[in-house]
Amino acid sequence: MIGALATAATTARGTYEALRRTRPGGPAVWDRVNHAGRTVTLCAGPAAALGTAVATAAARALPARHRWAGALTVLAAGACGAYDDVAGDDRRGFRAHLSALRRGEVTSGAVKLLGIGAAGLAAGAALKERPLDRLLAGVVIAGSAHAVNLLDVRPARAAGATLALGAGGLLRGGPGAALAAAPVGAAAALLADDAAGRTMLGDSGAHALGAGLGLAVAGANGRAGLALHAAVLVAATIAADVRNPQSG
Repeated sequence: MIGALATAATTARGTYEALRRTRPGGPAVWDRVNHAGRTVTLCAGPAAALGTAVATAAARALPARHRWAGALTVLAAGACGAYDDVAGDDRRGFRAHLSALRRGEVTSGAVKLLGIGAAGLAAGAALKERPLDRLLAGVVIAGSAHAVNLLDVRPARAAGATLALGAGGLLRGGPGAALAAAPVGAAAALLADDAAGRTMLGDSGAHALGAGLGLAVAGANGRAGLALHAAVLVAATIAADVRNPQSG
């Protein structure tokens, strides 16, 4: 677990510093205006995704199939989020994106919804043996990715939530702790810059960290725990979409 924390933190921080120096593609790709009107970079997003994925793949306490399925899921969630960060429009909320999809228009939000959902289900199939458990695990992983992204509206909220929620997984030990260490280590390495308003996680980082937390939940729970977490995440997502259709 300590090794996974260190791997995630080192990879995330190193990637962040490299991107901050080089910013491939220029300011149009990396610079955004935050809620306070300040220009910040999106460099923390890919850094969080890569740190979480590398630490998940390197977690030797887990079976190889679980490690690689988890790492690929985190990367998929980060990639879908990065696409929305770069190519997204002003439409927000599941209803808006699903309505557009019914009209034959594939929005960046629909790419996230379908891509992260498929990645979550694939990871659930790798982590669990029975069909229902696989489905529930997929819902938890994709739902966690979306839930953390909903928190990324102010500096350090998504990273701070990752630390708080991941701490429970670390304390439980077992497979869940090895998986929880990856997003926790990555978030810890980027928290200070996020809180200071120098960078933001964006959809890329928030979705990746959330997927990492979902993997930890899936790895630590049986059917009853998965069902409870899935129900809470689905209810929270529906409530957020109803109360604030501009989220997501």
